[in-house]
Amino acid sequence: MKKTSPISPGNDMTIKTICVFCASSASVDEIFKNAAMDLGILMGQKGIDLVYGGARIGLMGCVARGVHQESGRVVGVIPEFFMGKDIDYIEADELIISQSMRERKAEMDQLADAFIVLPGGIGTLEEVTEILSMKQLKLSQKPLVFLNIEGFFNPLVDYFKEMIDLKFAKKETLNLFGVVSTPEEALDYILNFKAPQMPKKWFDEEAST
Repeated sequence: MKKTSPISPGNDMTIKTICVFCASSASVDEIFKNAAMDLGILMGQKGIDLVYGGARIGLMGCVARGVHQESGRVVGVIPEFFMGKDIDYIEADELIISQSMRERKAEMDQLADAFIVLPGGIGTLEEVTEILSMKQLKLSQKPLVFLNIEGFFNPLVDYFKEMIDLKFAKKETLNLFGVVSTPEEALDYILNFKAPQMPKKWFDEEAST
């Protein structure tokens, strides 16, 4: 299938590359693997490059293979200490080797125009919370959306709501991200994204009084 050109959302952003955070586990249910594959296929069809953690296993490998199935471009970023473990996706169009996990995250952020979060473990959670923190501090306005397969992220969203109820975060925190159920909805969210107005942080409010 012929790819389309990179897509401009309903603002001044052009989405050429999406970073996907997701699990490396191959033991998860097929429904998660199928969703990752479908997301990759849709990205490839729309001419959107993938940047991700560079592995061939788990959901990571599924999304990469999905992009390649539609002749899309895959850029993997993998830390040096993972090399030699036979988990790198050698078919990647570009495989960037970082010196550390922190450098890996910074490289993926720099390359990406937007972020999609698939179900994953501790590493996925760490990656996405850093992006959320940057968005809250107004250091980034890149769109971020959770692909909430089988309600996987419901407890996390409930945790954010509890933070708000207990005054550890402001209600606008929920505007930092989207939560959707299908790969189609995830891309639609990103391609129609408009950055929300966020309130000042508490220390900014005190400084202005």
